[in-house]
Amino acid sequence: MNKTKNKRNKKWLEYLIFGAIALVLYATGLHTEVIGFAQRGLLETGLMNPDVTETREMAQASTSGPESMEKISEDPKANMNVQLRDPEGNIVSLSEFKGKVIFMNFWATWCPPCVAEMPAIDKLHEEMGDEVAFVMLSRDQNFDTAVVFKEKKDYGLPIYELAGPLPAMYQSSALPTTFVIDAEGNLALTHKGMADYNTDEFKKFLNSLK
Repeated sequence: MNKTKNKRNKKWLEYLIFGAIALVLYATGLHTEVIGFAQRGLLETGLMNPDVTETREMAQASTSGPESMEKISEDPKANMNVQLRDPEGNIVSLSEFKGKVIFMNFWATWCPPCVAEMPAIDKLHEEMGDEVAFVMLSRDQNFDTAVVFKEKKDYGLPIYELAGPLPAMYQSSALPTTFVIDAEGNLALTHKGMADYNTDEFKKFLNSLK
């Protein structure tokens, strides 16, 4: 009888401990970091990466859950009328990057998959930032939160917030979502969900769009 009671008490104690940890993580906002760190291991498998082995080929990946990838088959013209605001308050238009390949990523500090993929994007930016225009578009309600996050992580990525309406072709209910626009202003790739973009395969894909 005492053994059963002790086991029951031990279980309740475990539940209380786990519950307390969860509350602390959510109260401090660290749950995003913890979940993002765990998802980083999934990224290393490469299973979430966009299929870019044959560029400009009609392809559509089957999806399960929120992650999905659709390769743009007819390279529609990208809408360059996107107004952005940088941390200093300067207004920048997406059209100012025309002539370069554009890597545009929608993310938020509260989004674990966004946090998970960002270190690899930062490394990609370190290597290709002079050749490719990176537009990290924060979807946080308070842009200052994104700015503080970037500074805390010491990321060199250029971040922005929307300074105007978002064109319909970029509307997405998924975070993160990444759009790649080629140097001629065509939408070359849309990827919904996290991915490891710092791969030789993806770098070759970006170089093919110049």
